Amino acid sequence: MRFHQVKELVDWAAGYHRRLAEQYSTLAGGGVDERVRMALDYLAERERKQENDLTGYLADGSDHSKVLETWFDDPADFPHPPVLERLPGCIDCETVQSVLSTALTAHRTLQDLYVHRMELAGGSDEKAFFESLSNGHEAEVRRIARDMQRLEDY
Repeated sequence: MRFHQVKELVDWAAGYHRRLAEQYSTLAGGGVDERVRMALDYLAERERKQENDLTGYLADGSDHSKVLETWFDDPADFPHPPVLERLPGCIDCETVQSVLSTALTAHRTLQDLYVHRMELAGGSDEKAFFESLSNGHEAEVRRIARDMQRLEDY
């Protein structure tokens, strides 16, 4: 579909975080090293938090309701979906670093989606909304990298 509302993209991103959380939890329940299990549990928790943050925008009475109702034209669905959809199936659970590498790729790709929408925004409110999402996501990537490195150093 060529035309979308901002809320559809936010809903899709929340669903993506939910699917990643489920995948991380499933992998943590498998026969993995204890540190890898701890990393996967941590990532599942962070993904659930991000999903909740995004679904909060969609709640009735949100300060962002006007932006969420905005329509945009994008000839491709949402940028990068094949990459994003493929990542959870190829998570290497051998080391904490391999899990981190996959997680950072997923997050940076999703952040690219926010930057893409910010650059194509039709109004200042829409641009500010996606800039805020991008900045928040960038901070989350830094947090994950820092915390996972601490786990690796432990």
